[in-house]
Amino acid sequence: MSELQITVRYFAAARAAAGIETETLRCPTGTTVHTLVEGLAQRGPELAKVLARCSFLRDGVAVRDKNVALQTTETVDVLPPFAGG
Repeated sequence: MSELQITVRYFAAARAAAGIETETLRCPTGTTVHTLVEGLAQRGPELAKVLARCSFLRDGVAVRDKNVALQTTETVDVLPPFAGG
């Protein structure tokens, strides 16, 4: 089975909960944003809570369908809700 190499970048509260700013993950072919996020949420309750409120960008484009398969070398940005204006 081939693998994907996905870069995940965390912002604001997501970065605080993850404890890192960016990481590169190896994922099985067919991984979706949904399955990626489910796997990340297994790391702990704090991160899971933040991820449940986040929106995601895939190579800079807002993710509308979390069930579309990722492609190798894509970047997924994890964006918690932002306050202010």
